[in-house]
Amino acid sequence: MKKHLLLSAFILTGLVSCSNEQSVINTAESMKTPEMETFDRAFKSLGEPKNQATEEEKRRNSVELSDRRKEIIIPASKALIISTGVSEVEMNRKTGGDKNKIIAWALDINLKKKEEIYRTMKAGN
Repeated sequence: MKKHLLLSAFILTGLVSCSNEQSVINTAESMKTPEMETFDRAFKSLGEPKNQATEEEKRRNSVELSDRRKEIIIPASKALIISTGVSEVEMNRKTGGDKNKIIAWALDINLKKKEEIYRTMKAGN
């Protein structure tokens, strides 16, 4: 009887432990804003076959994204920047409409927000 009770306690502990780990992962994902999720999806979509660099783009040997690929990310980048309270006019004034600057600004915002989420989670543990 003690073996069964001990085994049941061990299994229950394992189940609780696994469910706690999953809740931490779910919490991190749920703390992302919709704009952050859209921005992440836009970057992930660059890996899709239809959005990958063409042979001509590869021949240029540049680390910079082609204009075609930047256009995939720009809407999500602008939305993320605007979600921080920056107006579109101010964004255009600060970047001059330069796609590289807009994407870099959005990357910076996304990184800072993710760091904030992880700090919040770490403080909660």
